Amino acid sequence: MFGTALVERNARQVRLTPVGENLARKARQILLSVDELEDLARAAKGPLTGRLRLGIIPTVAPYFLPDVVRTLSQRLPDLDVELREAITGTLIDELQAGHLDLAMVALPISEPALREFELFDEEFVLVRTPEDACNPVPSPEILQTMRLLLLEEGHCFRDQALSFCQIGNAQPYKLMEGSSLSTLVQMVGAGMGVTLIPDMAVSLETRSARVAISRFPPPRPARTIGLVWRKTNPLSEQLMQIGAIVRTHCKQSSVEVG
Repeated sequence: MFGTALVERNARQVRLTPVGENLARKARQILLSVDELEDLARAAKGPLTGRLRLGIIPTVAPYFLPDVVRTLSQRLPDLDVELREAITGTLIDELQAGHLDLAMVALPISEPALREFELFDEEFVLVRTPEDACNPVPSPEILQTMRLLLLEEGHCFRDQALSFCQIGNAQPYKLMEGSSLSTLVQMVGAGMGVTLIPDMAVSLETRSARVAISRFPPPRPARTIGLVWRKTNPLSEQLMQIGAIVRTHCKQSSVEVG
């Protein structure tokens, strides 16, 4: 049909030729355009109804997601929220490919094709053993000398914690990794080091762990949580309204909004 090979095969793998890659890229663009035509029709109906594909990062999902879904269900009862939890890089790729409508991530993303909508700011806190709680809160310089427990590579929260502690690739031997904030807090309780977690995670993650929470002096480490979506999405106005609903909920529930 195309007069040239689209794939290369050998004993171990099958992969696209350059022509095949270009064809696949065009096909994805066509499928995205078809999805956006459907969204254009939905946008003309007024308030958003039907499916909303929402992605959310793991350091927000367990602590904030139930409130978000409950609030949206109350305000937009005809909305069917489909959830996807993944790290930031995966969510952004799926958003740009048209597999997601909206993603809740730490800002900024700084992707020209995406619109960003800030929801709230939150601080990071230090988790350490109760025996250490009487000691002064360590500065970023002192944290560099301590055994710091962090999420695995790929999590934006890991990068934010490293940035606050002013740690690059020069001291990898002093870091230990965990797959979730729950794992990190339990590792602290076992005396394996210290960690940072977002404020929203404190009540849930410290419930069953023998740890102490300490707050840093100003300037405190913090992050901005927000929503992102494609600028070309015909539902952009409705997504902006969803952002406003979530932001209002944050203010009413005493989440610190920047």
